[in-house]
Amino acid sequence: METVELAYEELGGHHQVPLLILHGFFASSRNWRKIAQKLADSFRVYSLDLRNHGGSPHHSLMDYPSMAADVLHFMDEHGLDTAHWLGHSMGGKIAMWLALNYPERMDKLIVADIAPKRYAHSFTHTIQTLIDLPVREMQNRKQADDWLAAAIPEPDYRQFLLQNLISTDGVYSWRIDLPVFMQMAPNIVAFPEIKNLTPCRDETLFIAGADSKYLEKQDISVLFPNARLAIIDNAGHWLHVQQPEVFVEMVEKFLQKR
Repeated sequence: METVELAYEELGGHHQVPLLILHGFFASSRNWRKIAQKLADSFRVYSLDLRNHGGSPHHSLMDYPSMAADVLHFMDEHGLDTAHWLGHSMGGKIAMWLALNYPERMDKLIVADIAPKRYAHSFTHTIQTLIDLPVREMQNRKQADDWLAAAIPEPDYRQFLLQNLISTDGVYSWRIDLPVFMQMAPNIVAFPEIKNLTPCRDETLFIAGADSKYLEKQDISVLFPNARLAIIDNAGHWLHVQQPEVFVEMVEKFLQKR
């Protein structure tokens, strides 16, 4: 399987246990920088830009086996026989796929607000709205934000998406390949075929936002029978942003547990 060389941010001491952070769809390592900085007190943190995101190369294929292969290639290139894996949303599905197929490469697994299943929602509206944005007519981000507001009313979500809008010599463009996102989005809401997979019986931690509907205990018990589900109050799908201190405390407590 063809892999790409992932861009990344690295924090923490070389003597510390490695921890890989895998972000969600439309995100990048920069969205996890504050969390990574806190976790770097205890771990050697590698916050990755997954293919087609952040500073990593674009590729026409984007599914969980291919993205997992990128992560394994990254580990091999950096001499990491094993590592802790922390994944949110799309990144959580990558981490679960790795745990189910390459358990020998995993120390501990933490999945944030996602389950190993196909979801009913679609990204088509969001992606098409971004495609329709006349980026070359934009003179600043405020104009882009105003233009998107009618179709994407949530201001925090717009600002999150607009992190992918970059300016080069005063001309705006998307960092991400939106046509590839549109074509590959069905792979992101899905999860690969699981009927021949051996369940992961290691103790794993799933963290859900109390206000989110993405993660239910019954959705993880078959493939992760020894999983523990923790709930963060006053948080939705973006639990690591909405309750960062609580999130970091849960992660550290689980990873340092013997």
